[in-house]
Amino acid sequence: MMKIKIVNKKKFIRSIMVLIGFVILMVAGMITSTTYSKTEIGYKEDYILKGDTLWSIAEQEVNQNEYCKGKDIREVMYEIRELNHITNDNLEIGQKIIIPKL
Repeated sequence: MMKIKIVNKKKFIRSIMVLIGFVILMVAGMITSTTYSKTEIGYKEDYILKGDTLWSIAEQEVNQNEYCKGKDIREVMYEIRELNHITNDNLEIGQKIIIPKL
């Protein structure tokens, strides 16, 4: 049987403590990164009416759409732009857009 001789006891204890700390952090990271939400985002279709702007649509969604509640109007505008590949604020009457919803 092979015996290990510890030459520097303080250094050995410090190394073991660092190793234990690292393992604790890794386990904590794995536990906290797990999400338990089963919420799926859906989409609804809407059509642009006369006078509609991205701002007015986003404002309406913030007030009525559970997915958008509490978000900044600009953030909702950005999401609508991205989902619908809108490159500017010019909307066409009758244009179909999709909007995220819960």
